[in-house]
Amino acid sequence: MFITFEGIDFCGKSTQIDLLKKYLQSLNKKVEIIREPGGTEISEIVRSVLLDKKHNRMRMETEIFLFSASRAQLVREKIQPAINKGIYVISDRFHDSTTAYQGYGRGIDLETVKHINNLAIDGAIPDITFIIDISVQAANERKMRKGKSHLDRMELAENDFFERVREGYLTIARQEKRFRVIDGTKTINEINKLIIEEINLLERKMV
Repeated sequence: MFITFEGIDFCGKSTQIDLLKKYLQSLNKKVEIIREPGGTEISEIVRSVLLDKKHNRMRMETEIFLFSASRAQLVREKIQPAINKGIYVISDRFHDSTTAYQGYGRGIDLETVKHINNLAIDGAIPDITFIIDISVQAANERKMRKGKSHLDRMELAENDFFERVREGYLTIARQEKRFRVIDGTKTINEINKLIIEEINLLERKMV
């Protein structure tokens, strides 16, 4: 199964990914955790460029192609081979992030984004995508605890940008059945329980 987690920065994706990994492993499932951008030697190099604060003059066109280049390498080097071996692949972000961040957030034409995404993912569509939804205000409160000096280039974007990204996520979630929007203000355990229920339900349907 190919599972992806999405949401604005500081929504709690990483925590839920770790909990899901432990749950699946408790059932003797093989699990591969990947992150975007990154996950391969080439993709990690691209990640360092994308998130470096000193690159604050990066154009949005450059940004979308760098994210997609990293993803194209990851899909072919890690995701497709793992899925073919029957491994559960859980990704911290995937192509829906590009639709939300570079499409809705930056304002790149959505049809153009779709074509770039399709080329990068080579048909690797997630079986299920969880969007952990929190308000920008809630994200800012969590961001403040991290401290501005520790934020990357993307995390330093303005509030109105993240408002557009969040609305983008909610819009695309209404367009496909694979999306599950979860209230990110629920407790960690409540969110984890909802995720496990959805995974178990999907597995029964896939048998």
